[in-house]
Amino acid sequence: MERHIAGMLQQIARQQDTVEIAPQGSTPKAAALAHVAEQYGYTYGMAYRTGFKNSLIQVRMYRDPRPAARVREAATITAHPQAGNRGTVPGLEQGSLKPLPEAVAAVAVLKDLITFDVMALYVADRRQKVMGYLACAVLTALLLVDGSPVEAVASGGAVALLFTVAFTVGATRRGKIAQRLTDAGYLAVRDEQGGQRFLRPGQQLPGHPDPSAA
Repeated sequence: MERHIAGMLQQIARQQDTVEIAPQGSTPKAAALAHVAEQYGYTYGMAYRTGFKNSLIQVRMYRDPRPAARVREAATITAHPQAGNRGTVPGLEQGSLKPLPEAVAAVAVLKDLITFDVMALYVADRRQKVMGYLACAVLTALLLVDGSPVEAVASGGAVALLFTVAFTVGATRRGKIAQRLTDAGYLAVRDEQGGQRFLRPGQQLPGHPDPSAA
């Protein structure tokens, strides 16, 4: 835990515009660290999978330009002067990444934001669905060459069914997360690539200098 906190605070101490969090693929750990970064004047930006076989969750936090963020940052530095050096950390139990009772709800929302963004990799768009089902058709055709029609159709159909279940489950789960974020007061917007994102009321997409750009 101290290694993750210390590494993140070193980035924050350099007043970087962005802070990268990558706690070995754990969404709860990423959400807890993101909450700490928010106390130092940063705001959630995006999350995605990276690394070998996409096993690592990477969270990007942006420096919040609002004056309230600087006030929050100064108060946190004053209250937790030894954070990252075996001292107390804002919002977390000392010596762990477990959120304190008063931070549980905020960390849960960050976990939903991270999960929603990460799942974009697995929620198929129309092109991905077409490619998936085309692959099933090709598989069926190849099996027809060397096997019986019944076995070929059965095998191709089984793979197509797996694709359908995966697409449906992913979309359903992401929809439930979207509903929880909406219930928490977040607003759905589209980013420059057309992807769905969620922002707090009055917040712009991270990286936009002008709030009206969102």
